[in-house]
Amino acid sequence: MQQEDKRHEKYMRAALAEAHKALQKGEVPIGAVVVCKERVVARAHNLTETLCDPTAHAEMQAITMAANELGGKYLTDCTLYVTVEPCTMCAGALGWAQVPAVVYGCKDEKRGFQQYAPHALHPKAQLIGGVLEDECRELMQEFFRQRR
Repeated sequence: MQQEDKRHEKYMRAALAEAHKALQKGEVPIGAVVVCKERVVARAHNLTETLCDPTAHAEMQAITMAANELGGKYLTDCTLYVTVEPCTMCAGALGWAQVPAVVYGCKDEKRGFQQYAPHALHPKAQLIGGVLEDECRELMQEFFRQRR
């Protein structure tokens, strides 16, 4: 396994830990972390039910936390790791924050930004999908199986 792959897996595991926190709260189990220069500067998970806020997605929470931690609205030295492909809203926010790299676990076939707004990220942003894909997908599938 390449060094880059190991690094991506390490941070995706941190995002998965956040997703499990969301699951314990009855939230859709999506987790995110923001990494800046090999340091995790934000950890977040979905809080839409807890906060009664449809914008409280894991990515949105992580962007806000990272901006506060780093003292600016642009996250130009950061990578966002998220367990599920961002939605259009989150991808737009990542674009506005100028996040240069987004790494996700599994695709969101129904609401993922690539289907509806494929240019929402910053034009120079790198997108990497499929990191710990099976684990991320299984967590989501299990959540929705329990809900039905």
